[in-house]
Amino acid sequence: MGGLLTLIAIGAALFVVILVSSRRAKQRELERQEAELAPVRRLTFEDVTALGEQLQQLDLDLAGRELTEGEHADYQRALDAYESAKTAADAMTRPDDVRHVTQILDDGRYAIACVRSRVAGEPLPTRRPPCFFDPRHGLSVTDVTWAPPGGAPRDVPACALDAERVHAGADPDSRMVLAGSQRVPYYQAGGAYRPYAQGYFGAFGPMDLMFAGLMFGGFGGFDMLGDGLGAVGDGIGDIGDGIGDVFGGFDF
Repeated sequence: MGGLLTLIAIGAALFVVILVSSRRAKQRELERQEAELAPVRRLTFEDVTALGEQLQQLDLDLAGRELTEGEHADYQRALDAYESAKTAADAMTRPDDVRHVTQILDDGRYAIACVRSRVAGEPLPTRRPPCFFDPRHGLSVTDVTWAPPGGAPRDVPACALDAERVHAGADPDSRMVLAGSQRVPYYQAGGAYRPYAQGYFGAFGPMDLMFAGLMFGGFGGFDMLGDGLGAVGDGIGDIGDGIGDVFGGFDF
């Protein structure tokens, strides 16, 4: 009888250990996701604001003009994209949610470009990815061969100004973000920014080729590996802590 009670006690203790470890792991995962989401959320809200400012400038440029049916349709598409992007940004709970917002923003910027082309009497612009160096620059106009410091050359889409900078041997006007205590281009800031880029560039072909050796390799890849190993170690520590918490009260 004593042996059965001991087995029951051990089984109950193990159940408590598993339950405690699971709860700790879930809490740590939520904290990790929030830590990853916070800087990307800030970046995305800045992009939403930038689209709003571009719409304000468009309003000024169109003041007093009677829009044609096509111009009005594209203008409304841009307004709808802005409102949808704000709503989607407010609803973000995971880093992966960011891709939906940046995809909407890209649609809005293309709609603005269509309005401007129609007003100027020009053909509608070819749908191209945004400028690689800073998607807020709008549609790219060409691909340029560019190499990051210490990296291999690759072709990336660029706006007219950044294309001129690269061709002149100058640094492009890259979007800078805070990674730890350093400001780095967003494409070198680690895997948390991958969904941000996917929304902008994922529809235009194999994105990993564009970012190879940058965001998804290099130190960003090692950061993710380190995070994964740390999570494994934390999980093992949780189990040990749970066992110690449960069995610490028993006298053997």
